[in-house]
Parts: sequence; structure tokens; C-alpha cells
Amino acid sequence: MTGKLLVLVAGGFGSGFVRVAPGTAGTLVAIPIALLLSYLPPPLYLLLILGMTVPAALICDQAARIDGGKDPGWIVLDEIIGFLFAVLWLPRSLLWYIAAFCLFRLFDILKPWAVGWLDRNVSGGWGIVLDDVAAGIFTRLALLVIAIPL
Repeated sequence: MTGKLLVLVAGGFGSGFVRVAPGTAGTLVAIPIALLLSYLPPPLYLLLILGMTVPAALICDQAARIDGGKDPGWIVLDEIIGFLFAVLWLPRSLLWYIAAFCLFRLFDILKPWAVGWLDRNVSGGWGIVLDDVAAGIFTRLALLVIAIPL
């Protein structure tokens, strides 16, 4: 992958270069992608995002090496992948997507339990991506709990 294309993809098509809250901007870019993928048959959606995780980790690793940082803020491809896990099989509803967005950002910022462990203990592109995947999975589990009628 060429340097410019690598930066474009890792930087969330430019969203990672906003001055304030680039991770939030990257997550916003993920919403239309997630909505498009939501029309796929559920098993294909899962296979696709699992398959996207490997190249995302490689791209994030290369981008971090170019930048010289552990997890540069402008790299937001990890937020995009993480959010795709957060909305896995979620109903296409404004309220559900708002809830997913807010919970995902919360888990990504606060880095509870496994999210924080992955962030601290896994290096390179896998470390950049896997903590966001974990935040996405935590988000999806929280949304499942919210959906249970009391």
C-alpha cells in the first residue's frame, strides 16, 4: 500500500486529522459503513468484519511506524473496525445507533478491564486495533443487556 493510501485509510478518510476528538470523528465515519453492511446476511457481516480486522491491524501497524508513535491519535481505522463490532446485528434504528455510538466512545475512552489490558499489553497494529474491537464487543454486550425487557 502506498504511503498516501495508507494514511488515507488509517486516518479514516481524513476524519483522523480533525483537531478535536479524532476518535469520535473516526467513529462517525463508521456509521454509514455499518449501515451499509447491516443489509448483508448476518453470517456474512460477521465474516466480513472479522476478515477486515487482520488488514486493519496491518495497516495501523504500518501507519504507526511511519508516524513513530505507539498509537497516534490520527489513526482511527481502529475506531471504525471497533464500531462495526459494536453494531453487529443491531436494528437499523437511530436510537440504537446513538446508544451504540455513545457506549462505544465511553468504552474506548475509559478502557475498562479487557479493553485497557489489550491497550497496555498488546503492541503494534494488533494493540491499536484489538482494544477497539474489545470496546465494540463490550458495547454490543451492553446493548444486549439494555434490550432485555425488565
